[in-house]
Formats: sequence, structure tokens, C-alpha cells
Amino acid sequence: MTFNELGLRSQVVKAVTDMGFEQPTPIQQEAIPHLLKSKSDFVGLAQTGTGKTAAFGLPLVNRITESRKYPTGLIICPTRELCLQIAKDVTNYSKHEKSVKVEAVYGGADIQRQIKNIRNGVSIIVATPGRLCDLIKRKAIKLDEVEVVILDEADEMLNMGFKEDLDFILSATPDEKSTWLFSATMPKEVARIGKTYMTDPLEVSIGNKNEGNSNIDHIYFTVKERDRYAGLKRLIDFNPKIFGLVFCRTRRETQQVAEKLGKEGYSAEALHGDLSQAQRDRVMNLFRNRSIQLLVATDVAARGIDVDDITHVINYNLPDEVENYTHRSGRTARAGNTGESLVLINTREKYKINQIEKIIGSKFTAAEIPGPEAICAIQLESMIDKVKATKVNEEEIAPFIPHILEDLEELSKEEVIKKFVSAEFNRFLDYYKKAGDLNAKASDRGDDRGRDRKDRGRRRETDANKQRFFVSLGDKDGLNPGGLLRVICDATGLKSNTIGRIDIMPAFSFFDADKADADKILAQVNGADFEGKSMNIEKTQEKSKGGGGRGRGGNRGGGRGGDRRGGGDRRGGRSGGRSRRR
Repeated sequence: MTFNELGLRSQVVKAVTDMGFEQPTPIQQEAIPHLLKSKSDFVGLAQTGTGKTAAFGLPLVNRITESRKYPTGLIICPTRELCLQIAKDVTNYSKHEKSVKVEAVYGGADIQRQIKNIRNGVSIIVATPGRLCDLIKRKAIKLDEVEVVILDEADEMLNMGFKEDLDFILSATPDEKSTWLFSATMPKEVARIGKTYMTDPLEVSIGNKNEGNSNIDHIYFTVKERDRYAGLKRLIDFNPKIFGLVFCRTRRETQQVAEKLGKEGYSAEALHGDLSQAQRDRVMNLFRNRSIQLLVATDVAARGIDVDDITHVINYNLPDEVENYTHRSGRTARAGNTGESLVLINTREKYKINQIEKIIGSKFTAAEIPGPEAICAIQLESMIDKVKATKVNEEEIAPFIPHILEDLEELSKEEVIKKFVSAEFNRFLDYYKKAGDLNAKASDRGDDRGRDRKDRGRRRETDANKQRFFVSLGDKDGLNPGGLLRVICDATGLKSNTIGRIDIMPAFSFFDADKADADKILAQVNGADFEGKSMNIEKTQEKSKGGGGRGRGGNRGGGRGGDRRGGGDRRGGRSGGRSRRR
């Protein structure tokens, strides 16, 4: 089947052909004809890298035949990177359609420029939820004429706490619109979106729901917790032609791993939410141009990485939400290629592998971290292949050859080869000559149990840098994590990533923030307006080690939700209201 046979207009087909695409992928074959003919709602489930953007972008562009002041299509996605990538792709799909104008709307960029472009008239808006909510509240955007709303990566938007934002956005769009939902996984929360916002949607699933890409080999390695970074280096060294992604759980760990790799001579950069938009753009350009071999990233920051030739995904840690593994591994084996997803676990994490196998419908292979001899052999072979493939510029090098031969005439051919190889290869031999076996055994579980206790101690030290706040409003007042974040950030100018745990109780709430920002938050958020109600906040007080001294949060929480640190019980956060974890 060709794109022309799907029913697309000739201008759209020409744009796709210009991009080098010849045959539609399975999700495109199933989705596009339906979306061209029907105005019904639609759910498309397919693995990452199978062409979902074109599956909704092409029929959306196809229906726009005249210039309009207000948007016809609205695409909502979770991150800036994905927003920019989708906007770029949709712009390419519409390159022969003069009537189509596309605008990317996301945080971290000049909002006044975005408002100006929108008021000049746009056909399609690609947006992240937070910035779009801001524009709606400023009355800078009109969604009354939207015909199609597309929710891309819906599962991740819910994981990031955007449910309330989606409610707000969709309430600003017409009831008679079509809603198209695309996702790689179908957890219960995404299914709930379909029931809430859609009417009898057609569901197309390529493969089983939540199933991983069959072109990916899933392999796990068991190491002691203290050997995790050393294990990562060996996996990289054993794959000298690697062009891949390394996933870490936290921004801090992402930065630390990237910096350590860089200092040790590896071609690596970090990508996480603490970087400015300019920094993120620079890193992504380096990666797309293959100027770096490894991108060390968090789950959220990696959304929108649309690179077809990634060879490996390395899970330095498994994600907290095991469903996210599908998104991680889906960064490789795109566009019909094959790839490997490698996972490092400690001796206490095998159960997570079993959970993921059930989700992706594939079995992992248990493998051993390569030993020094195997790594040195494959690195040597790679270096020799590189030398043999090197193109010699005969004309440029000719004047230097007599002098080189004169300098080397005392050495035999074998000696020359040994010395040139050693000049490049000695660092591997030196590093690995005393390296031992990194593969963990069942008897090492005790070591990791002790390491877990140390990690919990470090987390408690991190908690010591946070201040817990009591908030006078709760769920019954309409407050939710997204709403509380917006009030805090709007009043103080702080970034959302500086706010920690949020617990929404029925009548009140709690949140954590850096102690350094505590005075600013008290001065500027206390008394702030939330939907006509005054929001009062106070610092909670930590209980002393002897157990005396109950803070405001402890009094309010009582036996139902009192936190041992004076700020709301973790159990209360789950059973008594909604909780947002960062």
C-alpha cells in the first residue's frame, strides 16, 4: 500500500514523498483512512517509533483547505521536546499547503511572541498543557472553532499530573469536536480518558495493548548496587559503535552520570528538566547530528526524541512506573530497525523484570556483564576495522611519507603495528588489567540490602533541605496539584521543579519546597487568590527526636493524616486525597 492509496490529497502525498517516506506503517494504514472519512472519536495504540505522528498529523493537515484566523486542530503533548518535534513534522506535512500555519506553544519560551503568532492566525496549535492553560486564562487563544483535538502520549501526560489541566483545556473546546487519542500504552488512567472525553471511539491497536516492539532485544544484567556505574561503562565499552540513550530516574543522577562519563573520555551529554530551553536544544542538536554518542536523560526529557538510528537504550535504573519501560525501550528499533534495550538491576530488583515482561509481552534475556578480556578484544577489533576503513588522502600525505619511513626504518613491520595499536589501545589495557568480575550473585543480596539503607539515609538528608508547608485549601475547594503549582509559580516566579511532594487532602493540603525559597513563598503566596478563595499557608514544624512538639500540619492531620515530620501522613496522602510526586 502507498500513501496515495490512503486517500490523502496530492499536496499532502507530495510532502510525504519529499520526506523520503514510501509506504505507510501499520498504524498509519489503519488510522489514516478512518480519520479522513469519519468525524468520530479515535484511539490509536502502537509502540513508540511506529509512526503515530504521521498517523494523526497527515489526516489533520488533509482536512485544512483554507486559511482561518482561529485554529482548526489542537495537538496536546507532555513535553517541550515532543511539542517541537510534532510541530516540525506537521509543518513538513503541510509544506505544499499555503493555508496551513502551525504554532508550537510551550513553556520556557517567549510567551508574548507565541501570543503574537496566534493572533496573526494559525491553523494548528501544538501545545504542552501548562502553557496552553496560561494562554487560555489570559484570553490570548480562542478554541471555539477547533474541530479536532489530539492527545499524544496521553499516558505520560497523566503520569506528569496533567489531568486537571486536560479537564480545563477540553472544557474550552466545542462539544462537537473529534477527539483522537494516541498512546504507546493503555493503563487504566488512559482508558478513563476515553470514557470521559470520547463518544464510542474506534480503537485500533497494533499488537497487543502495552506490548513492546518485537524488533527489540531485552537484556538484563545483575550487579551489586555499588557497581552500577562500572557496569554501565563496561556495556558501553563492549559496544564501541553504540549510539544510544542512557536513562536515569532523577535529574541529579542524570547530570552526575553524564559528567562522570565525560570526564572519563566518553562522548556523553545530559538532558533533563533543569536545563534551559537553549541548553536542551543544543544537546538535542548534538545528538541528532551524531556529534555525541550517548544522551543521558530522564524519562520526561526524553519524550520527543525522534531519532531513527539509535542502537541501544541502557536503563541505568528502571523507571519508578514500570509502564514507562515501553516508552524507554521504544526509542530504539524505530522505522523498522532493530535495537537492544539493556537493563542494570541489583540483586533485589528481579521482580521488576517479571512485572515488565507481563506488560510488554516479551521475555528478557539474562546476561553477564562482559569481562575485561572480551571488552579488550572487541575494542581492538573495532579499532582495526576503523583503521582499515580510513580513507588515505594520497596527494596530501605524499610529501610526509619519506620522512615517516626514515623515522620508522629501524622498526620491523610487526613492531610498527604493535606501537601504533598500543598508542591508541593502552588506556583500555591499563584500565582493565586489574578489573574483576562485576556480575552479582544471589549471596550478594545482603550487600544491596545495606546499600538500600544507606540510600534511604541519603534521601532523608535530601528531605532535610526541604520545608513542608500547610495550605488552608483542599480538594473540596477545587484545589489540585496543578492548580497549587500554578499559584505558587505565578506568585513567586519559581520554577515548578523546585516544588517537591504535594498532598491534596479534602479540607487542606501540604507541599514541600526548598528551604532557601521558604521566605519568598510565605511572603508572596500567603493570601493569594485561588478561584475566589484566599489561600493561607504556614510552615509546618518538625517534631523533635523525642517526639514532642506538634506542628500545624500535625494538629490538622490528627490521627488521620499527621506526618511524623509535621506535614501529612504518606498514607493520608494516598487515601485521603491526591498526591503528586516529583
